[in-house]
Amino acid sequence: MKLENADLSSLFSNTLLPDIFFSEYLSEASGDFIKVYLYMFFLSKYDKDIKINDLSKKLVLPVKTIQDAVKYWEEKCLITKKNTGYIINSIQEIELHKLYKPKTALSAEQLQKSAENQKRAKAIEFINNKYFSGLMPTTWYPEIELWFKKYDFDEEVMIALFGYCFDKSALHKNYVQTVAEAWSKNHIKTFNDLDVYYEKQEKLNIIAKNISKKLRLSRALTQYEYGYIEKWVIDYSYGMDIIEIALKRTTAKANPTFDYLDKLLTDWHERGFKSTDDVQTFLTSMKEKNKNIKNLEKQTGYNKYEQRAYDNLDNLYANIKNPDDRKD
Repeated sequence: MKLENADLSSLFSNTLLPDIFFSEYLSEASGDFIKVYLYMFFLSKYDKDIKINDLSKKLVLPVKTIQDAVKYWEEKCLITKKNTGYIINSIQEIELHKLYKPKTALSAEQLQKSAENQKRAKAIEFINNKYFSGLMPTTWYPEIELWFKKYDFDEEVMIALFGYCFDKSALHKNYVQTVAEAWSKNHIKTFNDLDVYYEKQEKLNIIAKNISKKLRLSRALTQYEYGYIEKWVIDYSYGMDIIEIALKRTTAKANPTFDYLDKLLTDWHERGFKSTDDVQTFLTSMKEKNKNIKNLEKQTGYNKYEQRAYDNLDNLYANIKNPDDRKD
């Protein structure tokens, strides 16, 4: 394939790569993909004719990786496929087009600064100074405006969003978008909503740590196990006090599972239990019924066959099988 450079002014011995490549593309691409692009960019200055296999040998990368890299940069519009090869497009022209195109669609009314627009402008300026040291790439501006409209975040939430991603050392668009999507699904619009969400998460994390400690788990919880705890705490509104009652019922199990715990807690939730008193009253009642049944059996000899006493709590929960207790 032949490589040509659309920027005909690049006729010098140095390979000049625009700064916008580092601010907009570097953090999102894999190391191998960057390696392929840089070498293609270098070769394009000399109109070199090179094959995929040659690139594979030169860069010591599998042919599949070269092909995936070329496809990736095509999708990013940094290269364009031709019959004879590829054109390495001008990054500055691409970004200029992105900035110019949305502005042409704005009406005079939309451009008029309102109190809301001024607040947003101040929020964006704060984000620029705080998290980009005043050097935020221009392509971030329309993205932030889009997130304001799409998620209906207030200014404090938008600033908090960037602060969260900055603290995670993941200040790139895909990650910010993912976090924004998650916050939106949790109905976060105002800073008060965010505060309530953080409180729930903190409570959830504390309970998750307590459960891990009680079960003596020396590993991190899986996504599915954490999902169970979210259901108990958020959907059922159960605190550690009720969950601990369920945990105590696993002491007879060699390998208690979250599935077993979930069946207990779901049963209590479906019975409408909302407090430890509700649960303890139920357990005491079932224990008393079980005692009465055993006494009756002794007096009447009515124990010639096995009964399925579902009012008996032990029998009821004995039917909840622990997967790890099953025999092959």
